[in-house]
Order: sequence, then structure tokens, then C-alpha cells
Amino acid sequence: MKKLVLSLAVVASVLTACKSEKKEKVATNEAVKVEVNVSELNNVDTAISVLTWKGTKPGGAHDGTVALKSGGLLLEEGTLKGGEFVVDLTTITNSDMKGSGGAAKLEGHLKNADFFDVETYPTSTFVITNVEPKEGKLHVTGNLQIKDVTKSITIPATVSTEDGVTTFKSETFNINRADFNVKYGSKSFFDNLKDKFIDDMMELSFEVKTKA
Repeated sequence: MKKLVLSLAVVASVLTACKSEKKEKVATNEAVKVEVNVSELNNVDTAISVLTWKGTKPGGAHDGTVALKSGGLLLEEGTLKGGEFVVDLTTITNSDMKGSGGAAKLEGHLKNADFFDVETYPTSTFVITNVEPKEGKLHVTGNLQIKDVTKSITIPATVSTEDGVTTFKSETFNINRADFNVKYGSKSFFDNLKDKFIDDMMELSFEVKTKA
């Protein structure tokens, strides 16, 4: 009987694991010292550059965009050498419920102290510290600052130039919001949430274009 109970427990555990989608996050390390202030270049077109996001929870997901406030890309003979993107968190928008009261409610919640606390921390930054070509892509390492935390991450990206406009485009990458003190609905900070939690993993991607 004990063997039967144990077997059932193992099967249940396997089935539960199959149901949950595991998201691999990028490694977060201590921030790297930056020698060059690339933001002074101010050559990023903030009207068309964007950070996209997606958050998930049991039974659903929400996605949207955030505009850039300023930024610069340092290029030498078409090769990316550095960059800095300043993200304007006051512009957080929700796309999947766009135009509805639900979207406005979610946007307000993401901006308040429960989540990103934009009154205290109105911007987030990503400062490129190293670029390494690998397997046909660029592995871009940079300091990502959200709220009062800055961590070094590495993301895959591509850089292309057409008609005088350079586009920096990252692949979708995952960060653990708990690493940056974004606490609302997080199992990393609160017990007994049951199915009322929000996944710690957030999907992000950059598409940044320079001015023509």
C-alpha cells in the first residue's frame, strides 16, 4: 500500500511539473563600472523606440509597452560599442486590454507603490558595458536599473543600419522582478497567496532606433 501511495505521489508531481511553464531568466550579477557617458550622444529616436513587456499569472497574462525618455547608441564603423537607454516608466501602457477600463486600472496599478513606484522612481535605465559577437548575434552586457536596484545582465541582440537609421533589437529575455524589489503578488515575498500570485518572471525586449 505504501508503494502504491508513493507511486501516485510521483505521478502527480510529474503531471504538475508538466503543466507549469518554466521561464529561464537571464543571470543577474553585480553592476559594472561604466567609464563613458553614452547618454550625452542623445541620438535615440524616442518617438519610435520602445520597451515591450509581458507578465503572467495563473490563468492569464498581460502585455504592453513603455516609451524611452532618452538614450544614445555608440557606433564605430557600424559596430556597436556602447549605449544607454532611459525608460520612462510614467508611460507604462497595457496593450491586450487597450481602450478599456481594465487597461487604465492595470496601468495605474503598475505605476503605484505596489509595483514600480513611478512617483519615486520615474525612470529605469539600461547601460551597455560590453558587446561580444557570438554565433551570429551580439551578446550585450549592461547594467539594468529598476527602482533602487542595479544588476548586470547579458541579453542577445542584433544591430542593423538602413537609410541612416540604426536599430538595436534584443530578443525577448526574462528577468526576475523580485531581484529588483518589485514585490506585489510575489511568492518570493509573501506566503499564502495560493493562486492569487503573479509570476516573478517578466518578459522584456528592446527595439531602439537612432534618429535619421
